[in-house]
Amino acid sequence: MAKRFIPLLNRVLIEKVVPPAKTNAGILLPEKATKMNSGKVVAVGSGLRDREGNLIPVSVKEGDTVLLPEFGGTQVKLGDKDYHLYRDEDILGTLLE
Repeated sequence: MAKRFIPLLNRVLIEKVVPPAKTNAGILLPEKATKMNSGKVVAVGSGLRDREGNLIPVSVKEGDTVLLPEFGGTQVKLGDKDYHLYRDEDILGTLLE
């Protein structure tokens, strides 16, 4: 990617995690078992301002793995990769390893 994309306000740029279709031993996994709607945070906006002008920061940071809703977000193509843009409040949670 020649240019770096910085989301505005409370938006978060996410690269969805594509789970493997088969195990290391070569066993094919059913689609239902591999479907987990998660992604890695690539970039975050600065946050929103409340009525008094105080900055409310985004709740996730770059590098976090997050759980995403089944529907929603805006698909963005940067270079040859597909990303999704979500609002901070649409992200369901952070996945800890």
